[in-house]
Amino acid sequence: MMTEIDINPELDLVLERVVDVPRDLIWTAWTDADQLKQWFVPKPWGVADCRIDVRPGGEFTTVMRSPEGEEFPSSGCFLEVIENERLVFTSALLPGFRPTAKASNDHELPFTAFILLEAEGTGTRYRAIAVHGEAESKKTHEDMGFHSGWGAALDQMVEMIESER
Repeated sequence: MMTEIDINPELDLVLERVVDVPRDLIWTAWTDADQLKQWFVPKPWGVADCRIDVRPGGEFTTVMRSPEGEEFPSSGCFLEVIENERLVFTSALLPGFRPTAKASNDHELPFTAFILLEAEGTGTRYRAIAVHGEAESKKTHEDMGFHSGWGAALDQMVEMIESER
């Protein structure tokens, strides 16, 4: 059964799909740095670096690279880890649950992400929820292309998994 989250439409963004890959392979795609680097950002962007320590308080750091070579680091930590079911991380805390300093640039948005995986037939009901503290942050994240970007990344993940089966 899918863990329910109290969605606030004023503050939260949701991407939900059923994909035709098993949830354990999606879990690995999210928790293995080498795999995550292959799909995490919509092409032609890429991931220049990724560090993942999958445990509560563990590091979740990515460095996104634009097609022009500009790099955008983002660091956070995992809050909750339930294998093959639920992965919760936030950009509002650094590894070890240390609070972040104020954002140093416009691309940094404090949010908490819930990745929820539920077996559905031979596939997976995939739900990504980005929870924001204020409506302005939610709107900024939405305007930055949350649905299209996270949707494209999911498509790339599925394509990567299917190519390796």
